[in-house]
Amino acid sequence: MNLSHRHFSKKFQGARARMVFLGMTLLFAGCTQLKLAESPLTGPPNRFDATPPPVPEITKSLASLFQDKTLTRYLARAQSHNPNLQIAAANLREAGFNTRIRKAALLPNISANSNGSRSQANSAGQGFNAGTFDATRLSASLDVNWEVDIWGRVRADIIASQRDQLALAADYKTVQQSIAAQTTQAYFQLIAATQRLELATRRVESFALTANTLQRRFDQGTESLQNLSLAKTDVSNAKATLADTTNLRDQASRLLASLIGAYPDRSRQAYTWPTLKRRVATGIPSSLLRRRPDLDAAYQRIRAADARITIAQANLLPTFALTGSYGRQSDKLRDLLSSDFTVWSIAGNFVAPLFNSGALRAEINAANERAKSAVANYYATTLTALREVEDALGSESFLAQREEATANALSSAQLAQTRAKRTFESGTADIITLLEAQRRAYDTEEALINIRELRYQNRVTLALALGKAY
Repeated sequence: MNLSHRHFSKKFQGARARMVFLGMTLLFAGCTQLKLAESPLTGPPNRFDATPPPVPEITKSLASLFQDKTLTRYLARAQSHNPNLQIAAANLREAGFNTRIRKAALLPNISANSNGSRSQANSAGQGFNAGTFDATRLSASLDVNWEVDIWGRVRADIIASQRDQLALAADYKTVQQSIAAQTTQAYFQLIAATQRLELATRRVESFALTANTLQRRFDQGTESLQNLSLAKTDVSNAKATLADTTNLRDQASRLLASLIGAYPDRSRQAYTWPTLKRRVATGIPSSLLRRRPDLDAAYQRIRAADARITIAQANLLPTFALTGSYGRQSDKLRDLLSSDFTVWSIAGNFVAPLFNSGALRAEINAANERAKSAVANYYATTLTALREVEDALGSESFLAQREEATANALSSAQLAQTRAKRTFESGTADIITLLEAQRRAYDTEEALINIRELRYQNRVTLALALGKAY
């Protein structure tokens, strides 16, 4: 009867201790609400004020903007194989695990513990006190550790980690758009380099043909050595240009290959420009800037800095931790299964900082300065975004004017070249006029290729500036 009474008493005390522990857990869990103040942020102006009226239409992505099948394939491969994008993806996944680690601090840490020991003591006494004594101690328990988040420090740490994760998600989107823009610009660079290479080849053939004609006339004694030397000089210069253009074309191929995660060789091919989209009116709403992931990343880092101010302030306050243990202890293994050998404990730990040479208050000041830096970075990023859009809008109109003027100049230069060739072959014009007409025609055609490349590159820049590159 007495044994049963003691057994019931131990079970009741163990149950009561667990109820007290659970009650304290719920009590302190209700004291952990955290509210962070909103950061004062200023938005961009309502509209962009590019002076020239026509601007290009910007669609959902670069692939839909240019609608080039080869470019679309390159963009898809870059998104799946570019190593820089893979690095950004790994950083984002790591941030997700870091957030999970922070969230774990809200809940108790429970661990299983088992111990076993055996000791022996020898007594050198005489009679009854002499002999060898063995002692065995076995225990098994569940141990609980929990820091009660009274001041919201743990929750602020979780919020900061979540904001860091959102910032890294925006960084990933930024890298994604940047890779798409770089791939598209490299593709256009390859088109321009290929067209310049074809032009350089025609230049060599044209100057060589003229030089051969002069050589025959010189052999017949109807042409001067001076004119023949001028023609041969143009041939040599054209060959030098051809060699340099070939090298630049191969470099453009290697650049595109490296962006799509392939071996950087010269096997990439691109020949013709895709069709440019129609134009729309000016006044693109500045709300489009909200699509820019770098602005979102800067904003999320402000929120993370806010949360870390709360963490720094909470570090000045006392911390309270609960520890508990529930298990069994005996000197025999079979007794560990019996409730008669149950042991439990519960304890609270209260720690308050008293003296740390001002380190904690200095950390609060440092956290405030980091928050100010994050706000300033957001403003700087916004101004950069606005400038990039304004520059791209302004450049589009001027490049279109340059392209139209250069195209007209090319038509005139080619017409002059044709007439000079005819009059030279008929013997009514000298070689100087023909060589000069050839140079102007080829130089103007190369200038037109360069301007078209700049215009296509600028379209990509505008799409990237508006956050619509991918």
